[in-house]
Amino acid sequence: MRKIRTFIGIDFSRELKNKIYELQQELKKHAIKGRWKHIDNFHLTLKFLDEITLAQKAQIDEAMKKLCIDRSPFNLEINKLGIFNGKDSIRVLWLGVAGDIQQLQALQKEIDNALVPIGFEPEKRNYKPHVTIGQDIIFDCSFEQIRNMTEDIGFGTNRVNEIFLFKSEQVQYKRIYTKISRYDFRNNE
Repeated sequence: MRKIRTFIGIDFSRELKNKIYELQQELKKHAIKGRWKHIDNFHLTLKFLDEITLAQKAQIDEAMKKLCIDRSPFNLEINKLGIFNGKDSIRVLWLGVAGDIQQLQALQKEIDNALVPIGFEPEKRNYKPHVTIGQDIIFDCSFEQIRNMTEDIGFGTNRVNEIFLFKSEQVQYKRIYTKISRYDFRNNE
């Protein structure tokens, strides 16, 4: 039985991805080492599913369409630089999210709950929305200095009116995320 590695998430406009990429390129100038996310892979994860079957995909599609039918669009902003520390490096370098956070967290919780009957465990950790831009980073200065250089991050408002099921695969040593299902918010108020 063929399985695909997947997650549910929010994609961004090309304009926003370009702005994140420009910031990423500035940060790279201060990096001694690290792995950097490709511009096409910038996204906001709502639920990591790991490997699913095609039968599960059909069930996920049905559950997500039902969940999104009465959902209204909301706004998010990329606002600050943050890290998840590793042993000897910055394990994850990320951009935080502001805006309609209550709607975002409610959406994530509803997705979590809607997928339990299909066999997916609810997330045990608190949801910390972030956009990963790099991993295993070592800078040539302190993170505080890096954060101070970027404290005026302002990419404008990003309207969220749909979510996606993404396939995640390794292609020629690169991680590629491909949208395989789209779920539109139907309640446009």
